[in-house]
Amino acid sequence: MASNRAAEFNGGDDEEEALRQAIALSLGDETPVPAKDTKHSRHSSDPCRGNSLPATSMSALGIDRRKMEEERLARLKKRKAETNFDAQGQEEGLPPAQRQKTTNVEPGDQPSLSKAALPTLSSGQRLKSSSNSGVSEKPGGFTTVRLPYPKGTVLRTWARGTPRQDDIKIEDILQKDQLELAVLSSFQWDEEWLMAKLNMKKTKLLLIAYAPDEATKDAMRANVPQESIRFCFPLMEHGASCMHSKLQLLKFPTHIRIVIPTGNLVPYDWGETGVMENMVFLIDLPRIADPAKRAANVLTPFGTELQFFLGAQGVDEKMVASLLNYDFSETSRYGFVHTIGGSHSNTGVWQRTGYCGLGRTVKALGFGSDGPIELDYIGNAQCSSIGAVNSDLLTALYNACKGDSGIKEYEARTGRQKKKKDVSSATNQGDFAGHSAGTICFQLRWWESQSFPSEILRDCKDVRPGLLMHSKIIYVRRPVSATDGSASGWAYLGSHNLSESAWGRLVKDRTTGQPKLNARNWECGVLIPASASRSPSMKDPKACETPAHGTTEEPRMLELFCGVVPIPIQLPGAPYY
Repeated sequence: MASNRAAEFNGGDDEEEALRQAIALSLGDETPVPAKDTKHSRHSSDPCRGNSLPATSMSALGIDRRKMEEERLARLKKRKAETNFDAQGQEEGLPPAQRQKTTNVEPGDQPSLSKAALPTLSSGQRLKSSSNSGVSEKPGGFTTVRLPYPKGTVLRTWARGTPRQDDIKIEDILQKDQLELAVLSSFQWDEEWLMAKLNMKKTKLLLIAYAPDEATKDAMRANVPQESIRFCFPLMEHGASCMHSKLQLLKFPTHIRIVIPTGNLVPYDWGETGVMENMVFLIDLPRIADPAKRAANVLTPFGTELQFFLGAQGVDEKMVASLLNYDFSETSRYGFVHTIGGSHSNTGVWQRTGYCGLGRTVKALGFGSDGPIELDYIGNAQCSSIGAVNSDLLTALYNACKGDSGIKEYEARTGRQKKKKDVSSATNQGDFAGHSAGTICFQLRWWESQSFPSEILRDCKDVRPGLLMHSKIIYVRRPVSATDGSASGWAYLGSHNLSESAWGRLVKDRTTGQPKLNARNWECGVLIPASASRSPSMKDPKACETPAHGTTEEPRMLELFCGVVPIPIQLPGAPYY
């Protein structure tokens, strides 16, 4: 069944027979097949447990499937659909999702799966259009590509009711009138809202999503138009239980946009309710026009790790390989870090994923440090992400931020303490949305646990009053140079919460005696040097001003990052002890 779908999706040879089948299907019963209502236990320790959107039955988009099939097959008579990011001037077919094993894993008991909101599609969507363009025409008929974010930038998400400054709306990211192909991933989905942001007559979708079983996967696949929407389901086995990554790859006629947000594909994460703030990294990479240069193109480490992560998730090999058609040179200053869910005993996997991969990337970019560092982890107390924090995790993450690969024995913590920013109960109850804002919570028993590091926790208040933060950011500062007095550092931004589920845990394999990394979540993010070129939009010095309330403890301690990564919190954060 899957192979038949794949052949039709990519342009089968028997087009007339495909047309007859499509017409028959359109004239027949189109009642959506509901997703199987599978019950899952929700423990407080589940890293992805939260107030997700309800998983609803899937329906078509309210599109005339018969007409769409006829139009699609008419186009196929002129050409064969391409299965990658590089179909210039034509609509693209999407590949079937292929699951690729990337690791030698140990069989074991499966943990209870968290039931995140499944991507479903609702009918009656009005597809609106926008007029943004990435190409301008000069006299003489020459065209010049205008890339809005050629060097990469980090912006806050827009929030309704707050002044606009150095922020961005999701419409500005998607640019739906020019968007040809979108690879989207999320932990939570609001399908009606998402479809309203896209032009489904123009854009093909590959949705990287969570599904608990094969029946749910089949139901999801069966109830979307196969010519425009496909799914990719990362493996959920050997301990993996959560698809938490939020990566977006957006193909436009002249370039590809890589987007790494901290928010899910739901309206409140993108500021439409005026409650929540997230942050987003995005960079535009031009297509290489010269075929000879495309053939000789070599990806940067950022691009190589991006390919590795996509392949592990099960994205089609040809689509992954087509990233070579784009110029990744501007990503050389950045690092792509990820966590591949599962149990990984293969050294070629565990050394490059989770906190081991973070340390590897830090070292590769030249930011390793033998001395102490200052580490500030800004995140939200979402579900169990704070409850699982202990000294082992903090030490492992601290060492990784110094460039440790994870294989060495964990070093004792230095005299300088880490400060973990978080959202207190008082802060939470004072926001616009009321108690917990639907997704952010904390439990008293975690706080009262003897292993909980309450001494390093700080209150986290947004510089935009009334907003809660869903961002996940690490700010790392190295000691000031004794020679020239300069300071250096880097920041991480992505989907990783401060938890073992997100970053993994390196343990000794009982069978082989060798290290292996266990991780529950699929995650990804970007490492951004503080010395990176500053975005023109971030030159306003007010962008890094932080009001000092209460105490005078290091009110400008993160000023190194001004103009590189926005500082979303009021400094200093008040301690809890």
